[in-house]
Amino acid sequence: MGNSAVKEAVERGETSLGIELGSTRIKAVLIGRDYQVIASGTYEWENQLIGGYWTYNLKEMIQGVQTAYRQLKLEVQERYGVTLQRIGSIGCSAMMQGYIVLDQDGELLVPFRTWRNATTAEAAAELTSVFQFKIPERWSIAHLYQAILNNEAHVGSIRYLTTLSGYVHWLLTGNKALGIGDASGMFPVDETAKQYDADMVQQFERLLEGRGYPWTLQEILPQVYTAGEHAGSLHEAGARLLDPSGSLQAGIPLCPPEGDAGTGMVATNSVRRRTGNLSVGTSIFAMFVLEKNVSAVYPEIDIVATPEGSPVAMVLANNCSGDLNAWVGLFREFYEAMGQKPDTDQLFSVLLGQALEGDADGGGLLSYGYYSGENITGLAQGRPLFVRSPQSRFTLANFMRVHLFSAFAALRLGMDILTQQEQVTFQQLTAHGGLFRTPQIGQRICAAALNVPVSVMSNAGEGGAWGIALLAAYMLHKEPAERLADYLSTKVFPDAEGEEVSPDRADVEGFNVYLERYSAGLAIEQAAVDYLVENR
Repeated sequence: MGNSAVKEAVERGETSLGIELGSTRIKAVLIGRDYQVIASGTYEWENQLIGGYWTYNLKEMIQGVQTAYRQLKLEVQERYGVTLQRIGSIGCSAMMQGYIVLDQDGELLVPFRTWRNATTAEAAAELTSVFQFKIPERWSIAHLYQAILNNEAHVGSIRYLTTLSGYVHWLLTGNKALGIGDASGMFPVDETAKQYDADMVQQFERLLEGRGYPWTLQEILPQVYTAGEHAGSLHEAGARLLDPSGSLQAGIPLCPPEGDAGTGMVATNSVRRRTGNLSVGTSIFAMFVLEKNVSAVYPEIDIVATPEGSPVAMVLANNCSGDLNAWVGLFREFYEAMGQKPDTDQLFSVLLGQALEGDADGGGLLSYGYYSGENITGLAQGRPLFVRSPQSRFTLANFMRVHLFSAFAALRLGMDILTQQEQVTFQQLTAHGGLFRTPQIGQRICAAALNVPVSVMSNAGEGGAWGIALLAAYMLHKEPAERLADYLSTKVFPDAEGEEVSPDRADVEGFNVYLERYSAGLAIEQAAVDYLVENR
């Protein structure tokens, strides 16, 4: 759309707003009827390890949402000469899982416990055994049951249990709602009923008998919605939360809030059965929409749902690009110490480009980017670690190559279960995330690590904020009975630009050698956890 058409669309409210709370940034994007981004805003934030739990400050979260929206609003004003007052629809997305519990007054009972915490092993194991369904440590129900097993005082006061996206949605609308994709990371869902699995809910209630809590699980969980449903409207307090200036009008419809897994599927047009996508950030996860359920319970594989409720096999590694980003930051410091002013994109491009010049297997170097525990490799805690022997080829090229290899290594171990034991097949993966902003390099290493063609769309850097904006637009503009997959294929992605990279044989063989080294060296990482005490 031209500037005049965009201006008219903004004035008429023919837009959709997506708000995403990611692991390192909060982002807001405004799209038009052509699904292109009109304006955006961001806010950087970081999790902290406080009292033994990884958490984010939720007061800062509000500040971050306001900052991102204010930047977006200013961009609209500067580019199109109009004050943003009306929006057609809004959607909220955030990191899946975790533990947010509120009392009867809506006050937070304990600091937000994120997906990153590996403190619920006992609860997750017991629930997996009871349900005969994999309950990951990061799922909300595992956090709740662990708090019960720990006899934590706050449990009796719980009146609402939700995720970060559900919490933001509640602040904006007052409605205790959750999209089925995000809900499937709280508690198992029933593909047919499109609700929490009723039998498992009853099994959980039996575990609570005799404890005297004044709530049932069904009472404290958010209501489940599927894509396309209306999940509430922006109330006055929500409008002032987003836009304290008072310009934004209340009454805007909101789509069901979704997790980053669901919005990643939408942003990569991967909601049909037998499609797959890969999301790369602080964590990394691959999603495969299944034709049939897996035959067994695997510790490495989670079963979640698309935003419409179809079953999805999810392989998630807790650690991905954090350590790589830290090393790039160190090189930046050196560059600045030399009196230079580096451009961030150029710095990444040059350093990541070196990875393609290294030895196929990384020259004998070894890296673990474990900022936190890693579920796939069985470590409850993490220590970022770089190891080499005197015989290793310690070059910048090998150093960067190994850190890229390490970003994908744990995920590959989990994916081998699907491909080798469950015979799940897929022709390609569509990837998105900040790592792919640098063209070709991350994509080539990813294709080698997973031994599958990897496609990256031109919007790869937009990620979940754009994905939830698309879900908001779908709610507003879909035809009666129009499925999400059809809407995306025919209206959003008919001429989508993207580039596919196939695995290079030498890269694949080199990664496989590295993966053997990585697997054998896990004892080194465990020793670092055992003997390298964290500063508190």
